[in-house]
Amino acid sequence: MKIDIEVNADFTLDGTIRPNYIRWEDGRTFAIDRILDVRRAASLKAGGVGTRYICKICGKQVTLWNEEGKWFMEK
Repeated sequence: MKIDIEVNADFTLDGTIRPNYIRWEDGRTFAIDRILDVRRAASLKAGGVGTRYICKICGKQVTLWNEEGKWFMEK
C-alpha cells in the first residue's frame, strides 16, 4: 500500500533530485538527515517502479519513492 507524502527537493542542473524534507498529512515535517542510496527499483510491497531513496530521518532508515513526480512511502 502506498502512503502519498509531500517532499521538498532540490533539482540540480544535471537532473539529479535531492529530497530535503518530508511532510506528513497532519502537517508535521521531518528533515532528511542523509541519503544512503538512490537507484531505480520496483516497490514490491506497494507496486510500481520508480526511483528509490534510502534515507536517514531522525536516526531511522526510511525508504522514499518517486514515481513520475509523485512521492510515496510503503506501508
